[in-house]
Amino acid sequence: MMKKNTEYFIGCDSEYVDAEIVLFGAPFDSTTSYRPGARFGSSAIRHESFGLETYSPYQDKDLTDCRVFDCGDLELCFGSAESALADIEDRTAKILSDGKLPILIGGEHLVTLGAVRAVAQRYPDIHIIHFDAHADLRDDYLGAKLSHAAVIRRCHDILGDGRIHQFCIRSGDRTEFEFAKIHTDMHKFSFNGLSEVCDKLAKDNSPVYFTVDLDCLDPSVFCGTGTPEAGGISFIQLLDAIMTVAKTNIVGADINELAPVLDSSGASTAVACKVLRELILAIYK
Repeated sequence: MMKKNTEYFIGCDSEYVDAEIVLFGAPFDSTTSYRPGARFGSSAIRHESFGLETYSPYQDKDLTDCRVFDCGDLELCFGSAESALADIEDRTAKILSDGKLPILIGGEHLVTLGAVRAVAQRYPDIHIIHFDAHADLRDDYLGAKLSHAAVIRRCHDILGDGRIHQFCIRSGDRTEFEFAKIHTDMHKFSFNGLSEVCDKLAKDNSPVYFTVDLDCLDPSVFCGTGTPEAGGISFIQLLDAIMTVAKTNIVGADINELAPVLDSSGASTAVACKVLRELILAIYK
């Protein structure tokens, strides 16, 4: 039996046995290619969430009406990406096997791969909806196959063509965009096409893994991230998109790439808290 973390995300204090959604953190940033600090994201989100209301006026829903359990952060090996991913996969698989929906809080974006491995075992026909500034489709980064710059490429290794849908992408090397033209459903710069993709996935009742790299937001909104990219979206655009994705059959989700030490104002952490609140409320059935 899992026990509640001592400090949990606001309103997420149900018992594990009763919960429909389970939060857990993956404080890992050992493959970060520019500015580190994402390993502190999950704990900062929990701590700062108590400056947030449990009620969302955007959705007219309240976290206190939801059964959500927060089991805290995994203790991950910073020296081995594969070891960290194995621990994330094991925790995700446990949550799924108990009939609950996992929401992972990163950490750098590579942590998504551990969760996707577990979800794909249980739902072999999953699709991924991916919000990000970066394509994350490199075959390797400086020789490393396991890198936050290659996470979606590694997910493609599992899923194959036609099941990864990417939005807001505005950065990557040429080979990544060439790969995407053939192998993924990439929508550059915006959420154009998201409603159509979600309508099709909802109609087919396809299982969906939803991953949100918070650097899809413009740096003017969210500067506390390792690789900020100008030209991003607003918070309201992201919120509308989350609610669009929520009409699909989401079986797992994550948010990642908050590096709180890179924004001394705390505003980026506050944004991340609000995104997580809205994500939980949108997904909760």
